[in-house]
Amino acid sequence: MRTAVITGASRGIGSKAAETLSKAGYRVIINYLHSQSKAKALADSLNEAYPFKADVSKPDDVKAMFDYVRDRFAGTDLLVNNAGVSHIGVFQLMSDIEIDRVLDINLKGAVLCSKYALPDMIKKHSGLIINVASMWGEVGASCEAVYSASKAGIIGFTKALAKEVGMSGIRVNCVSPGVIDTDMNKDLDSYTLSYLTHEIPLKRIGSPSEVSSVIRFLASEDASYLNGITIGINGGMVIQ
Repeated sequence: MRTAVITGASRGIGSKAAETLSKAGYRVIINYLHSQSKAKALADSLNEAYPFKADVSKPDDVKAMFDYVRDRFAGTDLLVNNAGVSHIGVFQLMSDIEIDRVLDINLKGAVLCSKYALPDMIKKHSGLIINVASMWGEVGASCEAVYSASKAGIIGFTKALAKEVGMSGIRVNCVSPGVIDTDMNKDLDSYTLSYLTHEIPLKRIGSPSEVSSVIRFLASEDASYLNGITIGINGGMVIQ
């Protein structure tokens, strides 16, 4: 059985990805930081799923998580870098702590997890890394400058790493969601949601399952010749 590590998997896109990959036959490591009860409940509902608490922005935590996977399951076959936080507000008013938090979790977290997952993949000469970016990483969003920067970094990291580790039989790809019905967007007021929906050609926001289905595709043999790509899942709001 192949093993998938999904960061930020206790809710939203990560939770749905855990469900989808479990159905596809993966053993799933459900990474969480604060939502222990949700992570445990999700793990209990799936076949071969294990919650693991780790702060993806801290090297020691990340190393411990991948050591656990290596010792118990002979390493990671698929890494989904999904953990992320947002911050909406005028850039100049962000505190240094707020800036660090967004960059550390969204970008540094994906970099660290990839670093510690790769040795097992390189040893096996096979593996998959799927990064979760955002359409704002493609085009930028007013009042989400640092969030946009972190997700643009994810897209650049995907492209560069795909070139570097492709020769080792490892594929690195990216999904770039638009407005999705997750906890991250729960605080948007009705006016903002209405405006965003109006801007989407399909005239609706997306669901976590619509993102997880693309993650499952990228993790399958049907995507065996896809490497270094970013797939937008935004209803046509951003067309590159």
